[in-house]
Amino acid sequence: MSTAVRADALITDLRDVLTGPLAEIARRFSAYIADLAPHSALVIFTRECTGRPRKVAGDPAVVDRVTIAELDRVRTELTAGEIRRETFRIAGRDREVCVMLDRTDTLLLMIPRGTRPPSAALDLVRAAFAVVATGIQLQVHSASPAYLAESRAASAERARTVAELTEAHAVTLETILATLRSKDLDDRRARITARETATEALIGLRSAVDLHRELAEEALTTAFARLHGELRDLLRHRSVELQMVAPPVGGRGLPGEVAHAARAVVRGAVLAMSGQPDVTRIRVAWNCDDSTLLADVRDDGGGDIDVAALERQLRDRVETLGGGIESEATPGWGTRVSVTFPLDLLPVSADGPALDALAALGPREIEVLEHLVAGRRNRAIAERLGVSESTVKFHVASVLRKLGVSTRGEAAALGAEAGIRAAS
Repeated sequence: MSTAVRADALITDLRDVLTGPLAEIARRFSAYIADLAPHSALVIFTRECTGRPRKVAGDPAVVDRVTIAELDRVRTELTAGEIRRETFRIAGRDREVCVMLDRTDTLLLMIPRGTRPPSAALDLVRAAFAVVATGIQLQVHSASPAYLAESRAASAERARTVAELTEAHAVTLETILATLRSKDLDDRRARITARETATEALIGLRSAVDLHRELAEEALTTAFARLHGELRDLLRHRSVELQMVAPPVGGRGLPGEVAHAARAVVRGAVLAMSGQPDVTRIRVAWNCDDSTLLADVRDDGGGDIDVAALERQLRDRVETLGGGIESEATPGWGTRVSVTFPLDLLPVSADGPALDALAALGPREIEVLEHLVAGRRNRAIAERLGVSESTVKFHVASVLRKLGVSTRGEAAALGAEAGIRAAS
């Protein structure tokens, strides 16, 4: 195969890596680079994904045991664009690994198999990984309903597991400490050693909980500051004044998926408002109490926006996380969009199956599912989406397969349970 044909095939195949559920992107990328860099296990680590920061493929002895702390240590030792093949402590023991860090601060770790690949092959892997890392970042920032559903389910499950472990181990360790502090024990050296061991274990457990919170939550002021920077860039070449009303300092952190969704919804509203020729000012305000984040966006335009269409564009992100959206356009006074997000995640058992199924669908499949929820047949869906009926039939079949159902009605019911609203 010529170099040109090979390069064309690599680029075409890379598109398939980027298409599909984000949770499975490591498996797709592992298969993509299998010939370029043979490996037995692969891990993609990014703090951008609050629900599932590790994307894994390969040997369960590695991918099921590798910890976030281990990956973080590797990440902090690399510089962007660097490739290393050396020994790091991974999955509880020292292993030879091949690692590289993208400028998005996304880490790729592989357990090599066989001889070292040529430098040219690793350079291709690095270039392909740069595209994949950017794709992950864009998916997270766009906060699609599928990503939010998968992230919420993962965050809720991890929070539940951490809470159970914390309660069980903290009680045990505190009991040990209380016993060892008792004056009834005579062996002073044994008591001191055991007490130090228990204390160290308790500190380690608390550190694990703190790490979970660091990954799963984003400080309210940090989330708002990131939004401010994004909106500044968005309006840089538009003559629109941006007024940012910051939330109160302090308070509880935002679940990561709420922070991503809130920023995406506000960006969408600001982009729509700034497109009006008579708008000179847009005001963005966030407020937060112990249970709810409120995001309010207003402009001083003529109130000519189709708010129903804007709501349809934003609603899926909001309702996937159990939130609500209200909008109004008053002629001569402007447009207002107000969104609320609950901060407390529902237990996974409440709607986990529906969320897990939704997370498996791609953007076009979710769009088709919205029409199935509305009860439309293939021809009507094709007319509304501007595609052929055979294309719709293909997507419907894919939706049924991924949701594990046999009828359109079952797919519609599952979609409604997961928060999918009927397309108008």
